[in-house]
Amino acid sequence: MTGAGMQMQAAGGGHVAYADFKNSAFPYRGAIPADTDNNGQSRPFLDVSVDGRLAHSSPRGGTLWEDTTYNDRRVLFAAGADFDPNRSGVIIVYFHGNQTILARDVVDRQQTVRQLAQSNLNAVMVAPQLAVDAQDSSAGNFWRPGAFAQFLDEAETKLGELYPNAGRAAFRRMPVIVVAYSGGYMPAAYSLVQGGAGDRIRGVILLDALYGESDKFARWIESAHGGAFFISAFSSSSHDQNAALRDQLQRDGVRVDNGLPDALRAGVVAFVDSGDVKHEDFVNVAWTNDPLTDVLSRVDR
Repeated sequence: MTGAGMQMQAAGGGHVAYADFKNSAFPYRGAIPADTDNNGQSRPFLDVSVDGRLAHSSPRGGTLWEDTTYNDRRVLFAAGADFDPNRSGVIIVYFHGNQTILARDVVDRQQTVRQLAQSNLNAVMVAPQLAVDAQDSSAGNFWRPGAFAQFLDEAETKLGELYPNAGRAAFRRMPVIVVAYSGGYMPAAYSLVQGGAGDRIRGVILLDALYGESDKFARWIESAHGGAFFISAFSSSSHDQNAALRDQLQRDGVRVDNGLPDALRAGVVAFVDSGDVKHEDFVNVAWTNDPLTDVLSRVDR
């Protein structure tokens, strides 16, 4: 059941809705934090200005203009037809990768809505639009301390409008699983270590996403004290970064599993080597077909 305004519509093998957020990833007119990988000092995010038009100089994407790349406030909501917010459930926050548009890629190409529905996990997915269709992993407002908690707060309000028979309170009780694919590692890392919602996070799933900020993921894993799970599945593209993080955690005394456990419960830390599969298709085909379905189906109820 949905509210009278924003409503879920059938799409992608489930139900979806879109909403503009005040606490969106972009627009962002702050600084790139000094502690980002390969930076070392804080600098303005929008560092190019031509005739009053602002842009960000991306190391891989070149000059990316604010009005076309960093101006989309939309957030995707998605759930299977059987999702019931009055039962015990989970909020999944999905940080997409580079060169992505929510409807075209997250819903249609990656089939995340169908995969979520087929996992039989009672969950709703919330996916913010990051850089629009660009080779850029910038976190935008998720670089700000406390921004992830503010994002969740707004998401819960809108979910309460979408599901008025449950209301906002039902979603505030739900734990959160953070899923990041590819370039989504940047907002995921900052959301974990300074997002202000650490007590809500039940688990983290990286899908070929460990391309940087390994120190932040390690810090979060070690500070969680067994209260959440961490899964990093990878192809040859991010193999070395995953091997380095796994070795660091083992040196620090963290028990690490190789391969995907049957059940994802608090304290599980596992790395899943998917071999020489195509990075661009990792959300569709990795260690198995429909990897998101497989991993979410293992979340301990």
